[in-house]
Amino acid sequence: MKNVRYLAALLLVITGVLHIVGYITARHDPGSLGMLAFGIIYGVTGLLLFTPRKYAVYMGLIFPVIGMTIAIIKFGVKDLGYMMTLMLLIDIVVIVCCAYLLLSRGKARS
Repeated sequence: MKNVRYLAALLLVITGVLHIVGYITARHDPGSLGMLAFGIIYGVTGLLLFTPRKYAVYMGLIFPVIGMTIAIIKFGVKDLGYMMTLMLLIDIVVIVCCAYLLLSRGKARS
């Protein structure tokens, strides 16, 4: 279970850096400030996932769902670029990892 948590943490830190790089390269685009905000949120959430705190797993589940929803609403599925598709795939892996962590904790208590 520790490896799953570390995988989610590492992927969130990576996607946080990708979001920040995306902001730096497209600073003047409308909506790039949101990309910076999500980059910071993903980076902090990724770092928190390296700690044993339970709320970090919830954050790792909630924020990628919000980010994916906003990206799909803003760009649509047809207009996603390669970088955005990569970030969405990373989000899906992080969501699956965090859901697994939450569900396996619930089974351990039962």
